[in-house]
Amino acid sequence: MNATYLSRYMAPEFETMLVIGGKDDHEQDATHLAERLDLHPVEVPSMKRAIDPRADRQAYMEIKKLIRDFKPDIVHTHAAKSGAIGRLAAAACDVPVIVHTFHGHVFHSYFNKAKTRAFIEIERYLARKSSGIIAISDLQKQELGSVYRICSPEKIKVIPLGLDLDRFREDRAAKRAHFRNKYKIREDELAIGIIGRIVPVKNHALFVQAAARLMALSNKKLRFVIVGDGDMRPQMEAEWHAAGIGYSYCPESMDTATAFCTSWQTEMDIVLAGMDIVALSSHNEGTPVSLIEAQAAGKAVVSTDVGGVRDAVADGKTGLIVAPGATEAFADALLRLTENDMLRTEMGISGAEWVNGKFSYQRLVNDMSGYYHSLLRKAKIQ
Repeated sequence: MNATYLSRYMAPEFETMLVIGGKDDHEQDATHLAERLDLHPVEVPSMKRAIDPRADRQAYMEIKKLIRDFKPDIVHTHAAKSGAIGRLAAAACDVPVIVHTFHGHVFHSYFNKAKTRAFIEIERYLARKSSGIIAISDLQKQELGSVYRICSPEKIKVIPLGLDLDRFREDRAAKRAHFRNKYKIREDELAIGIIGRIVPVKNHALFVQAAARLMALSNKKLRFVIVGDGDMRPQMEAEWHAAGIGYSYCPESMDTATAFCTSWQTEMDIVLAGMDIVALSSHNEGTPVSLIEAQAAGKAVVSTDVGGVRDAVADGKTGLIVAPGATEAFADALLRLTENDMLRTEMGISGAEWVNGKFSYQRLVNDMSGYYHSLLRKAKIQ
């Protein structure tokens, strides 16, 4: 999302080429993000999330050719795989300015110790080939610079995410009715949602456990909405059944159930309009887009205290933050919001004001323009 906004709105000051990789089977196709902004990215199908030496080398060669033909002054990479291949290719082509944005990191809660150590060493090597590193939160900068020592803190620039939040404020009533009619959510039911890939690091098990506890403590009519998909969906489905909570997978069945999964959705303004509370239960996060968008839509949020969550959520004002893995505390935070309509409304109003001031794409473009020019001057391009 950040890459598309930068490609669209940094023109005409910067002429850009947006290069994207292929997607794995369990991932959502993100081409709609580019289409919405009338962008036409160049796809390198061999560049995928999974490590594959043959495909990765092919991607490296293709990206080197793109760089040689386009002759950029700046190559800016996002995320781990494209960050590795893109920076290696840019360095091989003597690109003057090489920048990488960490939208999260894989230095804990993803892999075993040996693999994690290998990724840390790889990122340290890549940082030496980078003109600058961008962190999307102050906490992430601390982790990258001081905890994992990817590079010196002086080399890291904090530039928070920037998103198009205007659409989350528009036509909320109509969007809410559309979503709730589609999924048969009655107006006297509270919809509590969780948004993201269904993979281990997102810890959907905590959401299921908290839902079970919440149902035992609350007399409210509750529905639990899982938006997203992934390899761990069968395990998550088993956990709903084990908890004794009715569950349905809506792409296959629209049967009314207490908990249901919509699979991937692209119109998040419509989805979030239909929610009452949005949760995040992750072990690790960069800056959580789902929580930023939820607050822009006027929804109170509950999250585990991981990564850049505290940069995105004002604890006690726009949402509630609890310790990672704390099922009772997570459920109790949800209970507090389900039982107190006024608190939920007040947090929703405060959240919209909070994120609109911090996470607009206009602020992102302005910040990035200033940073690009500083790196170009340092490289004696300007």
